[in-house]
Amino acid sequence: MWVTFPLGRPLGNPGDAAFQKDVLMHTLALLEYSKGPVLVDYPHDADAAAMESSGLACPVSFTPHKDAAAPVDKLLQRFTGEVETMKTWYEQAYQQRQRTTAQVSGLSPLNIALLFTDFITGKKIELNEEQRLSDLLRMTAEDLKAYYFEAVSAQPGQATDAQSLADWFWGETCAAAVINEARKICLQNSAKDMQLAGKLLLVPRNQVYRFTNDQEDTHSK
Repeated sequence: MWVTFPLGRPLGNPGDAAFQKDVLMHTLALLEYSKGPVLVDYPHDADAAAMESSGLACPVSFTPHKDAAAPVDKLLQRFTGEVETMKTWYEQAYQQRQRTTAQVSGLSPLNIALLFTDFITGKKIELNEEQRLSDLLRMTAEDLKAYYFEAVSAQPGQATDAQSLADWFWGETCAAAVINEARKICLQNSAKDMQLAGKLLLVPRNQVYRFTNDQEDTHSK
């Protein structure tokens, strides 16, 4: 079941029992399919008014990607610098929590930045045996988001609700713009798993609108 809710809210807004029950019922209905795999869109969005956001003030000052009409090579340069800049804050967050969720892919943040740079510039990506490129892109994108989320939350008094973090990441960072570039390349690939990554697994559907100034991916319509 594919839902559009923010990270950390798989059933929608907290406290909305009726809505959460409906999500569960739609999910359980997937068991009625005779064949798999199955991917079905949940037909409703959570109540946006119930998602209170106190805003987020990043401890690192970025030039929002939407305000910087730079060529892709310049974007990639800024992206690498951005990842390096977040390192100190990420390490501070790790010391505070003694845990991290940014290690699913097994790659360091700088190696993830290199991976996306190579993918976007058309260089060959070395894969492990039985590893799919679509899975690697998905996992590294998730690791990158976790790295940024944990780093920015290290500052005392920082807003860490899911909506604030998502709005900041997808609205202001070069990392988000780079993931979107990878999304567009996946959509141009004929392989079904790459198409799926481009349509659903890299940029959340409720954040794609931030990149609508980019050339439309007409083949995905």
